[in-house]
Amino acid sequence: MDNKMFQVSTLHALVAGYTRGVITVQELESQGNVGLGTFEGVDGEMILLDGVCYRARQDGTVVRPAPDTGVPFASAASVEGGTAFELEEARGIDALKHELTCRIDEAYALNSMHVVTVSGTFDSVSARSESAYRADHITLKDMLATTQREFVFEKLDGTLVCVYHPDFMDGINAPGWHVHFLSEDRTLGGHVFDLSLVRGRAVMHKIDRIEIQLPATPAFDTYSLKETSQEEIAEVEQGGEGA
Repeated sequence: MDNKMFQVSTLHALVAGYTRGVITVQELESQGNVGLGTFEGVDGEMILLDGVCYRARQDGTVVRPAPDTGVPFASAASVEGGTAFELEEARGIDALKHELTCRIDEAYALNSMHVVTVSGTFDSVSARSESAYRADHITLKDMLATTQREFVFEKLDGTLVCVYHPDFMDGINAPGWHVHFLSEDRTLGGHVFDLSLVRGRAVMHKIDRIEIQLPATPAFDTYSLKETSQEEIAEVEQGGEGA
């Protein structure tokens, strides 16, 4: 299998408010077996794991979306094998991201894309998700201010899907790590902004090719994507209070 990232639209387009479906869930699942993203109207957080797409709803519960559900933004990688390593406790999302960044730095690969899955036991996972907001030209920040909810999962096993984009790909996606969670029983999940990992096993994949599917509708060309600020992207990505 060729390690390729399939990107649906761009982060700048999503942040600017382009949330119409570009492809379907079924089409996305044919393009990759692990990844993350969201659904039409920003209707929840996406976790793609083992070739199956899951939707974390506003309350953190997880369902399987219909195959024809629209996808406005996602990153899906086709991977197999990978480099496996054990992780000791990580008390905080920054500690985990630091450890993962050190791993790719040691491999001289900071300018490449990476997908890492971390299967483990967690004391807690602080996450968020949201419900659909049907409107054009409403920024993602304003949507989330209305529909986003935060929750904490405690004492459970599950998997983190961690996607890394290098700094020079800013705009296509968020530079650095983007992390979503799915519980082992596939019932809970969301966009992660903090965690306490007891122990885990990571599998890292270096991605050396990207394909980007841009929206084909005329409406896409009415968005001014360069106006999206780094501060707004950081606030949306980090989550937590006020985001």
